Amino acid sequence: MQLAPAQLKAHLDKGLRSLYTVHGDEPLLQQEALDAIRQSARSRGFTERNVFAVAGAHFDWSAVLAAGGSLSLFAERQIVEIRVPSGKPGKDGGAAIQQLAESARGNDDTLLLFVLPRLDKATRTGGWFGALEGAGVTLQVDPVDRAALPAWIAQRLAAQGQRVRSGEEGQTTLRFFADRVEGNLLAAHQEIQKLALLHPPTGGEAGASVELSFEQVESAVLNVARYDVFKLSEAVLSGQLARVQRMLDGLQAEGQAEVLVHYALSEDIRALKRVKDAMAAGRPLPMALREQRVWGPRERLFERVLPKLSAAALDELLRDAHKVDGIVKGLKQPDWPASGWQSLHRLATRLCQACMAQRR
Repeated sequence: MQLAPAQLKAHLDKGLRSLYTVHGDEPLLQQEALDAIRQSARSRGFTERNVFAVAGAHFDWSAVLAAGGSLSLFAERQIVEIRVPSGKPGKDGGAAIQQLAESARGNDDTLLLFVLPRLDKATRTGGWFGALEGAGVTLQVDPVDRAALPAWIAQRLAAQGQRVRSGEEGQTTLRFFADRVEGNLLAAHQEIQKLALLHPPTGGEAGASVELSFEQVESAVLNVARYDVFKLSEAVLSGQLARVQRMLDGLQAEGQAEVLVHYALSEDIRALKRVKDAMAAGRPLPMALREQRVWGPRERLFERVLPKLSAAALDELLRDAHKVDGIVKGLKQPDWPASGWQSLHRLATRLCQACMAQRR
């Protein structure tokens, strides 16, 4: 049984299953999901907790199997928490997990709680993970997309009795907040909690909330954004020029390697060029995208910009990318900045503007 994190509270209010698997690469949301499950278990008499951290392919699963299949001597009910940081339990681990999943069926005295990182498709369709899904509840916790971040912040503020002003000022406040915490959800949570301390609800009428001005948020929220170089691709192809420049500045400040940033930009240009050439050769766009392994959100962005993006423009961008490749490796190019970061700014701006020109 699969659940979204937003469904977990309602599920736990109805009852508790004997097996839960929480997997994903967003630490805050994963921790909150685990805390909710543990709290629900404690309220139902699960007073003992045993934690096992699976380290390496030669981990001894015998203690885990013994704990998962027997009652505690010192408590009426127990939580057995199994953490697999690598997401790869190995052959023996896979067999042990399937055995544990089978033992969880009908066992009301032991709660098995598996904690896993983000898993690839091959792992999610494998036998041991299928056994976990079949015997219990699985939750996949993913990072909050930048586009959804303002709404996420507003929801968190509302939960602690706060809101931004209505209209455009409020939206500006939320966008500013999101810009300050992008890519760092744990820090975003901490900044939201800080606002609760600085501007607490004053009581009074039930359901009333404190209204936050832009100035209050601006003065309180630190710039704790963390940027992922591969998220840069999403911003560039979306034509979000201001965000692109902000991300490049942040990546530079964080000490990111210039060559890695160049790779992300140039790979998009090469992929756009390859798909465009395939279309010119008669390939339908969906087929050309599949052949070039362009999937998910990136696929939708390619679909938006490619039909009206000229081959000549892509050729020019490809030449620019070649020049910047030399610059970030220490070579000089006529009419280009000597600084690698300045050249990356120019290349990203040109690609971004080419994508912006196709926006409707």
